[in-house]
Amino acid sequence: QVQLVESGGGLVQAGGSLRLSCAASGRTFSNNAMGWFRRAPGKEREFVAAINWNGDSTTYADSVKGRFTISRDNAKNTVYLQMNSLKPEDTAVYYCAVSRLRVVTITTYAYWGQGTQVTVSS
Repeated sequence: QVQLVESGGGLVQAGGSLRLSCAASGRTFSNNAMGWFRRAPGKEREFVAAINWNGDSTTYADSVKGRFTISRDNAKNTVYLQMNSLKPEDTAVYYCAVSRLRVVTITTYAYWGQGTQVTVSS
């Protein structure tokens, strides 16, 4: 059974940093692109960042570009999201996901984690 477990969320002041982790179990995802999404209160889920199967290609939403960095460690079956210069508008539940594709994508995600809350205070 595939499981994705996010961790690293919490409460941080504006301008601060957090590092999210997503550990996958049940199968290896070293040949799959992975991504991060978020859902803010009262809003629909939105794409945040994605990384291809071997980590040499990434893409980001304009709202986080230059502040967030996605990375992965295939030996640990884990994807990370380093979030710097956090803003109150980054407050959301953050979800990791695994794509059916190897290439970077903002769609075509097959497996999802349960999410981790990130709250940025002003």
